[in-house]
Amino acid sequence: MEQKGAIRRSGPLMARRRVHLTFPEQLITQPVIHAMGKQFDVVTNIRRANVEQRAGWVILEIEGTDEEIDRAVGYARDLGVEVGEISGDVVEG
Repeated sequence: MEQKGAIRRSGPLMARRRVHLTFPEQLITQPVIHAMGKQFDVVTNIRRANVEQRAGWVILEIEGTDEEIDRAVGYARDLGVEVGEISGDVVEG
């Protein structure tokens, strides 16, 4: 049985998750999302964001296997990014 939000491609079942990332001031200029896509087998899609001088947040859609998504999210958390899981559709279209 395939999970909700899962995408079938050749190979393992791909999942899609949306997360809310809150960046502290020292990480605002760092390419955290880019690194997530390069270091882990995930595709990232910024759905909405607000970045200011001292803080920022992003609603990020991440696609990949559950394991790779978990690793990418763990990487961001380890850097000091606050990560919140989002359920349901936030921005469609």
